[in-house]
Amino acid sequence: MRVCERARAAKMAACALRRGLLSSVSKYNKKHTHRILSVADSTGCFEAFRPRFQCRTCGLPGAVQTRRFMSSRNRPEGKILETVGVFEAVKQHGKYETGQLFLHSVFGYRGIVLFPWHARLYDRDITPPMSDSKPEPPGAHGSKEVKGKTHTYYQVLIDTRDCPHISQRSQTEAVTFLANHDDSRALYAIPGLDYVSHEDILPYNSAEQVPIQHELFERFLMYNPAKSPPFTARDTLKAWQEKNHPWLELSDVHRETTENIRVTVIPFYMGMREAQNSHVYWWRYCIRLENMGNEVVQLRERHWRIFSLSGTLETVRGRGVVGRRSRPLLPIVKNEPVLSKEQPAFQYSSHVSLQAPSGHMWGTFRIERTDGSHFDIRIPPFSLESNKDDKAPPAGYTF
Repeated sequence: MRVCERARAAKMAACALRRGLLSSVSKYNKKHTHRILSVADSTGCFEAFRPRFQCRTCGLPGAVQTRRFMSSRNRPEGKILETVGVFEAVKQHGKYETGQLFLHSVFGYRGIVLFPWHARLYDRDITPPMSDSKPEPPGAHGSKEVKGKTHTYYQVLIDTRDCPHISQRSQTEAVTFLANHDDSRALYAIPGLDYVSHEDILPYNSAEQVPIQHELFERFLMYNPAKSPPFTARDTLKAWQEKNHPWLELSDVHRETTENIRVTVIPFYMGMREAQNSHVYWWRYCIRLENMGNEVVQLRERHWRIFSLSGTLETVRGRGVVGRRSRPLLPIVKNEPVLSKEQPAFQYSSHVSLQAPSGHMWGTFRIERTDGSHFDIRIPPFSLESNKDDKAPPAGYTF
């Protein structure tokens, strides 16, 4: 990997740096390698360090040398720096394999790839030819048809040590299932399970045999130094993936940008339950908002339109965004996130149910600028489709 490319990759990981996942530059045979450092203290907080040097090759800010971080003169009181691993070249082509360690380039957490998913990405920012496009749902804003292209996402485990530091920006209990009992509205989650786009992966390697802390790490993966990456799937992971495939799979991803705010939506079908002699179909949807500009803004309101195949059209308005917690005793959480250049993204999941096997959703978010003015950003329209073959309920933690 060339120096400039590696420096840009490190710059992309600015969020990671702010959460204490630090990179240092060491010189070996006049080449640059990046060592990732984590910061821990007795309070459980991460400390941010600002770069102090520039790369002579490309002029981008570099990080302080490892010995500067480790010195008592520069190290904040109570902080201990530990090496996490070494960055690898970002894959421009192909996919990452099961067992690949990575940093999330936006949210900065450590994770490991379980397996890939191939989805159709419908990007409304790209003007497509008339062929191979997706038509608008009834009543949706605009009339543009959108071409879908294949895009790779990954099912990943999040290191539980990083979860407290990202919980305000991204839910760590976002992958939910319908419970297998009479309560048709009961949900449960697998904490620390996420979906990550290929371009959000910053790969690294580690000499540790258990580099990620998660209760499912050793149930799903085994250390095999003869392989690259040196973590391979156990039979339990393969069986769990096969059994839960209908409830984990993502097939469509929708994206649209308004006023430099990009909204990405991924819907998931969760299954059908019977309630009061009728069928209720459930979906969860994951939404990510990302500020692509320099202006600080805040999300204030949401406005949803939900169309059901049964012929109903529902309108939902409210303050902020609503993320449904999976555990019954935890309340529904409302957020009005601030999107800045330093913390540009916010991601959450919510749920919707219809008394019909399919429907559509679309809408807007109201955004406030620092001067008090407002503007609306579009939520790209997306389909709610049920699986025709609803044979078995989701298996969740069943192995």
